[in-house]
Amino acid sequence: MSPNEPRPPSACWKQDGGQVVLEISGDWRRDGPAPVIEGEPPDKAPDRYDTEALDGFDSTLPAFLLAHLRGVSKADAADVPLDDLPPDLHGLMELALAVPEESEAGRKAQPVSEIRKLGKIALRVWASVLTLAEFTGLSMLAFGRLLTGRARFRGRDFWMIVQECGPQALPIVTLISFLIGLILAFVGNVQLASFGASLYVADLVGIAVLREMGVVMTAIILSGRTGAAFAAHLGSMKANEEIDALKTFGFDPFDFLVLPRILALVLMMPLLTIYANAVGILGGMLVGSAVGIPPVLFWNETLTAVDLTTASLGVFKSVFFGAAIAISGCLQGMHAGNSSAAVGQATTRAVVAAITAVIVLDSAFAAIFTVLGI
Repeated sequence: MSPNEPRPPSACWKQDGGQVVLEISGDWRRDGPAPVIEGEPPDKAPDRYDTEALDGFDSTLPAFLLAHLRGVSKADAADVPLDDLPPDLHGLMELALAVPEESEAGRKAQPVSEIRKLGKIALRVWASVLTLAEFTGLSMLAFGRLLTGRARFRGRDFWMIVQECGPQALPIVTLISFLIGLILAFVGNVQLASFGASLYVADLVGIAVLREMGVVMTAIILSGRTGAAFAAHLGSMKANEEIDALKTFGFDPFDFLVLPRILALVLMMPLLTIYANAVGILGGMLVGSAVGIPPVLFWNETLTAVDLTTASLGVFKSVFFGAAIAISGCLQGMHAGNSSAAVGQATTRAVVAAITAVIVLDSAFAAIFTVLGI
């Protein structure tokens, strides 16, 4: 070993006149060699330390000493002799011993059984169901207060929410509905043209758009646009304690914040659905004209294939979709945490919950309409 090369770390336990002595030597570094431990560690703290041969150290040495002291007693810095340690190491050990050890710090995580995981998931799902049921019930009570004139919210806020849900959503609804009509017409024509039945593209587009695609795509668009906005707005208000301020001033946050949003979206969804249906049929008509079906013939065939019942199914479902989207967004916003990260998480959950609710409701309506023969 060269004179400038650090010596390997070592710790040696000795007995000197009935006292336990811990001799520490070498260079204690985390990226250096492993320390060599000599002697049997006693079940007590050292009476004194011998650090004459200690070259240097980092956090490795205090961690080694603290691990032994924590293992043999619950003593603090006042009960453990530390005077023989170098001043810098003495100060570190005093600080470390002054902080009580966490009760869970030394415990190893026990493996969680699959049954316990399943139970936790079931409890979380049940708690979510109860929360949703409670929020839906509060929504119904708020509508009851509205009908009896006891609900209080600002009309200016309501019309601003109506504008955000309706007119400001027209561009994206127009684009998506038009492209959906194009896609349905293209796909239908590929199959029907082989039978010489291209005219029935009008039937396919009209029935598919009016019954399903128009209302479902509009609902999905509003889930990502309006539902997320509701959750983000209410979550930010909760994080900034604005909702608590409303309660302090005697306002019911549910009537003042949630009710106008649910009401606005329930009113706008049918109108947006009717508009999306018209734009979707227009997109199909454009493809029909490209494959040799005149617009007048396409329109007449659509009227022949579609009756009033078919045309009203999508509009009927849109009311329930709008309520589901608004409730999902407001629920996640009102139950968000008090941080910016929690607001983002609530927004994500609102979008997922709204889209899931729309698909589940649409499946239920499809089964009901099939049973009723509609």
